[in-house]
Amino acid sequence: MTFVVNDKCIKCKFTDCVEVCPVDCFYEGKNMLVINPEECIDCGVCEPECPIDAIQADTDDGAENWLELNRKFSEEWPNITVKKNALPDADKFKFEGDKYKKYFSPDPGFNG
Repeated sequence: MTFVVNDKCIKCKFTDCVEVCPVDCFYEGKNMLVINPEECIDCGVCEPECPIDAIQADTDDGAENWLELNRKFSEEWPNITVKKNALPDADKFKFEGDKYKKYFSPDPGFNG
């Protein structure tokens, strides 16, 4: 088992999870984070830290596609190891559904 980031993170990018990860397995895209499933040690400390429940076990229903997305983009995006501010409109988007189809960006990115 490993953990993955799902579409709840898109347009929010809260980084509370990054701060507690003991193996630095988070990677940063323009508008979301992903977990490298090969680096994740399945400790689970990141899951309760996410204020919008965007982290789930890869064994959960519907996690298969997120596992592949996390794997792919953790190989392309830069590693993030410190907490940063969420995206400016995070509160506006945090409860919106189906964000992948509307907003996902494959671009690597940073915010201050």
